[in-house]
Amino acid sequence: MNPVERQYKKFFEDWEAQGPVKIGPMSSSIWRTDPKSVFIKLSRYKFVSKLVQGKDEVLEIGCGDGWASSLVMKEVGKLTLSDIDPIWSESVSNLYGENVSFEQIDFTNTLPDKTYDAIYALDVLEHIDPKDSPRFCSNVAKSLRDSGLALIGMPSLESQLYASEVSKAGHVNCMSGDTLKSHLSVYFTNVFVFSMNDEVVHTGFYGMSHYLIALCLGAKKQS
Repeated sequence: MNPVERQYKKFFEDWEAQGPVKIGPMSSSIWRTDPKSVFIKLSRYKFVSKLVQGKDEVLEIGCGDGWASSLVMKEVGKLTLSDIDPIWSESVSNLYGENVSFEQIDFTNTLPDKTYDAIYALDVLEHIDPKDSPRFCSNVAKSLRDSGLALIGMPSLESQLYASEVSKAGHVNCMSGDTLKSHLSVYFTNVFVFSMNDEVVHTGFYGMSHYLIALCLGAKKQS
C-alpha cells in the first residue's frame, strides 16, 4: 500500500509485517463498553512508569491482562506481572517480550521468591477483605529491597457514591485519603498520597478525589 503522504508508509508496513496490536480480553471489553476509562487507566500507568523509571526489577500486583503495563515495561529493566488468577498468564505471554514474565501470587498469603526495586498495585487493595488488608500491605513491604518504593492506587471512598452497582460489589475496602495514608504508614516510613480526577494527578483535597495513589518509601521491618 502506498499512501499519498509518504510518512504514513511505515505504519502500513508495520501493520502488514506484525499485524494489529492485541490489547487483551479485559481491556478489549472496557474499550467496547466505556472507551474513555481506557485513557484514564493508561494515565495511572503513565504516572507509575515515571516514578519507577530506570529501576532494574519491578513487580506489578494484580496485572489482569497486562495491556496497560506496556507503559511500565518500556521504562524498567525487568517487569514481573503477577495476579491471583492464573488465567491471565496466556494474555501476558501474547503481549510482551523478553523483559516481562508472569507469576501467580496471592499477596494476602504468599511472598514472592525474591525482592524488588519497586512494586505497584493499581485497583487491587479495594478488592481485598479488610481483615486481609494488613497482611497484604505487610507482604508488599517485605518484598521490597532496602531502597525500594511501592505505589498503591485505589478509588477513593468518596467516589463510591458514583460507582456502578457492579463496581460496588467488588469494592469492599475503599478508603479516604487520610485513612489510606494511616493504613500504609504502619508499614512504610514515608507515605505520600496523591489525588486523581480522570487523567489529572494532583495534590488537591482528598474529599474531592475520585482516585488515590500512594507513594510509599522506607519499608519498616516486619516480624
